[in-house]
Amino acid sequence: MEINGEYRLDAAPQQVWQDLNDPEVLQACIPGCESMSQIGEDEYECEVMAKFGPVKAKFKSRLSVCDSNPPHSYAIVGEGKGGVAGFGKGRADVQLAPDGTGTLLSYSASLTVGGKLAQIGSRLLGATTRKLSDQFFSAFSARFE
Repeated sequence: MEINGEYRLDAAPQQVWQDLNDPEVLQACIPGCESMSQIGEDEYECEVMAKFGPVKAKFKSRLSVCDSNPPHSYAIVGEGKGGVAGFGKGRADVQLAPDGTGTLLSYSASLTVGGKLAQIGSRLLGATTRKLSDQFFSAFSARFE
């Protein structure tokens, strides 16, 4: 599954970059995120409670930042396991570009799922993933208003 989007943020790229790399900020903005901690340079662990249609589970995830080009772009690669609910693997490429006095953030992401998650259908899974993405960026954008 592929998703992408663009958001205009009322902050300079350097500030957006700093917040995108702050585990406390990310935990506050990720829907259902119960914990997030840095476990190494550019590596994080988190626990996220998520519901995809009838499937609800706590996902234990590991995220790694790669292809970092501060404050312009990076990629986040992750894998989450939700027990009997299944698993998800993905990569998101994020770009930041100056836009007047703010920043244009664009992203493209790919996601692969297995287990019960794969059985609920790509249409429902895609809609829920887009909704969670929009919730994250709404919360993240609100930090700069």
